[in-house]
Amino acid sequence: MKNTIIKTAFLNALLTALYIVAIASFLFYGPKAFGSHNADTVLVPIVMLSLLVFSVALVGSLLFGRPVLWYMDGKKKEAVSLLAHTLGIFLTITIFALLALYFTA
Repeated sequence: MKNTIIKTAFLNALLTALYIVAIASFLFYGPKAFGSHNADTVLVPIVMLSLLVFSVALVGSLLFGRPVLWYMDGKKKEAVSLLAHTLGIFLTITIFALLALYFTA
């Protein structure tokens, strides 16, 4: 079970990081690719808030979905372990990103 928890935690953290990379890349390169001629419409804040809500739901389900289900199914120790491993792995990914930013700047 421990091996399954670590694999699941790694997959969830990696998918979360990849989603963040995809969204950040879109936000960075989007205006360059599509132009910013529509930047003064009400659609910009609508799209940004919609993206925020979707991102919170997706990342929340990736990081907390299975631990919550396991906890409700009575697998409390496994749920806490999965959440801790997922957050630990994601923290490690975040630290590597910070180090990459620091050393490439």
